[in-house]
Amino acid sequence: MVPVFSIYILHSASADKYYVGYSHDIPARLLDHNEGDRAQQSAKYTFKHRPWRLACSFEVGTDRGEAMKIEKYIKRQKSRSFIEKVIEIHKNQEELAQLTSVPARRD
Repeated sequence: MVPVFSIYILHSASADKYYVGYSHDIPARLLDHNEGDRAQQSAKYTFKHRPWRLACSFEVGTDRGEAMKIEKYIKRQKSRSFIEKVIEIHKNQEELAQLTSVPARRD
């Protein structure tokens, strides 16, 4: 089975910071950010701002390279307001889907 990649945005309430990444297994990736014990984990950005919660995620397809491009595009904006706009758009799409009885994917 070909993995489907998603962009995910995490939020740290304790640090009030966002983190953007991509993965084909978001639950495992979130667990890794919050509890990972890989070598050098304590030097990573996400380790310092734990705990993280999933703010939003959206599928981008089976092309890992495309997922990487989208992740880099969002990160290059270096804009909290841009990230919050992405989250809001995603939330509004879910709300619209619920209003029109179209099943929405919930994360």
